[in-house]
Parts: sequence; C-alpha cells; structure tokens
Amino acid sequence: MVREINTKAEFDALLAESNDKLVVVDFWAQWCAPCRAMAPVFEELANENPDVIFAKVNVSVNMETAQAADIRSIPAFHFYKNGEKVDSVQGSVPKSELETLVANNK
Repeated sequence: MVREINTKAEFDALLAESNDKLVVVDFWAQWCAPCRAMAPVFEELANENPDVIFAKVNVSVNMETAQAADIRSIPAFHFYKNGEKVDSVQGSVPKSELETLVANNK
C-alpha cells in the first residue's frame, strides 16, 4: 500500500514514526507523464515489500515538502531510514534499479 502525503506535517510524522524501517517516497505530479508511467511500478514495489513504507508526495499539492526535500526534477524517489535520507534516484528508471535500491537500504 502506498500512502499519500498531503502536508509537510504528515511527511515529518511519517519519518518520525518509521523508526528503523525504510521509507521510500515518490515525488510526482499529475501533469508529469514519466511520473504517471512510474506509478504502477511503485505500486508493485509496495506490494512486493510489505516491510517497507511507501509514500507519494504530489509536488503540485504539497510544495512545502517538495521544497524541504530539495526536489529539482520529477519523478524523484527518496529513501529514508531513521528519519534521514540515505539514497535517491531521479527520472523514469527501470523497476530493477528501484528494487536494488530498496534491497540495499533495508
């Protein structure tokens, strides 16, 4: 399951509550075709990794979080552990690359 994060407070709470679980955040926008293409891949990863927290931030709606995360281009996938960013990748990437990043950061 992928959680939709609509405010900076929700984002901060998610990271604070995650403890030592990996959190993967998809920064996206409705108008972004590559973002829409990556959405089913992100959903698949969430279903395949129930021990990982998956979340989405619509940068058009939640600009404060996007700015705080220093999002420069989308789609962007950020990986957090213990409240800190540990990895990231930008653009429309193969599912295998995201799988590797998830496995390496668990």
